[in-house]
Amino acid sequence: MSERILEIRNLVVHYETTDGCMQAVNGVDLDIEKGEIVGLVGETGAGKTTTALSILNLIPSPPGRIVSGEILFNGEDILKMSPLDMRALRGEQIAMIFQDPMTALDPVFRVEDQIAEAVRTHDHVSKEQALKVAREKLELVGIPAERGKEYPHQFSGGMKQRVVIAMALACNPSLILADEPTTALDVTIQAQVLDLMRELQKKIQSSMLLITHDLGVVAEICQSAAIMYAGEIVEYGKVEHIFDETAHPYTKGLFSSLPDLTKQTQRLNPIPGLMPDPADLPTGCRFHPRCPYATSRCAAEHPEITEISPGHLVRCHNCKEVSHNE
Repeated sequence: MSERILEIRNLVVHYETTDGCMQAVNGVDLDIEKGEIVGLVGETGAGKTTTALSILNLIPSPPGRIVSGEILFNGEDILKMSPLDMRALRGEQIAMIFQDPMTALDPVFRVEDQIAEAVRTHDHVSKEQALKVAREKLELVGIPAERGKEYPHQFSGGMKQRVVIAMALACNPSLILADEPTTALDVTIQAQVLDLMRELQKKIQSSMLLITHDLGVVAEICQSAAIMYAGEIVEYGKVEHIFDETAHPYTKGLFSSLPDLTKQTQRLNPIPGLMPDPADLPTGCRFHPRCPYATSRCAAEHPEITEISPGHLVRCHNCKEVSHNE
């Protein structure tokens, strides 16, 4: 039987602002098995990064607040840990690859010193030993060890991202949270970084939550995928479920927005409208104002997530009609 390294149950996160209560995450349930890569997909504002920050208990307070839920890492609830225990957990057992390498690195410290800091903090080794590990990690991500003495401004965007990955891998964590690690890179560098992440994940046998807008990235390296909309998981399953048995109108809309090289079309079909205001979410199904399949029931009744086939979960009243018209 597979073994879960992370279990998120009914996670609710709000941001209290002068404009009202922003309902960023609304009852998210998500599991990650040991050694598995799970893709978390959705538009900007869906709540993906907030979910990842909650796993590390890094929601800025104020204005953020984890209202309810459980986040079990190896069976222990992270949300009940003391600040000291969380400090020990971050970096050593759970590490994060942040979205923008330009801001994730400190411009006034050498690259190798920034990687070595995590090693010294968690492994309690000498500075020389920590620097040795840092140089090994740089080599692991394809950067010559001697370049560790340089500063972030001396690296290209793709090289900076490799450094950020090396920092995340410094203590061989069990779980890696990768927040859109290829968004700021051009296409050819994206492919290199994705290949690198997949190889390193297998080498250190870690699990990964990969946050992305790009369904192509999910197809490339993920085993499972969760589609997020307005703070909720609206579809979840193995990659084969999401790509071959698409059942939620939002997921179908995401695919329709992509160019298809096998068809000659004049225009793409974007999803109409915008992500709803988290301070004023629609009643019923959060997606119904943008959904071509919406009925009066969708506007009035919030759908529960249901299992339409083994391992394939969907939050939709009309998912059978969506699947039928696929």
